[in-house]
Amino acid sequence: MEVSGDGVQNREKQAATRRSQSERVGRLKYMLEVLKRIEARLGSFDRRLNRIEQCWIHSMSFDRAYVEEAVCRDEVDSEILSLLFEAGSPGMLPKDVALRLVRFRTRRFQVSRRIQRMNKRLSEKIDRCVAEQRGWHWAMTSFCYESWGKSAREVEEEVNAR
Repeated sequence: MEVSGDGVQNREKQAATRRSQSERVGRLKYMLEVLKRIEARLGSFDRRLNRIEQCWIHSMSFDRAYVEEAVCRDEVDSEILSLLFEAGSPGMLPKDVALRLVRFRTRRFQVSRRIQRMNKRLSEKIDRCVAEQRGWHWAMTSFCYESWGKSAREVEEEVNAR
């Protein structure tokens, strides 16, 4: 009986060409693991950036575009902010805001929840709030009036002039 040398050569060839990690666990599972690692790194970068922002927040000036980018997820959020800005320091009831946003089919409860979510987003970024509750009314904070470029007094004068 003759033994051929093919068996030894095949083993050497297999040892030289090992399977990649994606071939071992499956391509989808491997891609999910890679995605998790990338998201973890991005999360750490976000935390570092937030710490840097926290250190320099007192010397920074924020404009309207930054605040809207930080808190608004869609055009309903931006419309709510513009309505609160127009209302001035007395603010508006959530039901009045919802009545003005009929085309978006929002209810007063949804308006309140959206404002609270916007406050949470800005609070996570720079420890400030977009709007505050005055009684049952929601009104923009002085920080937002400054970032919008006008003071609360100027806005009230414009509203009273109408």
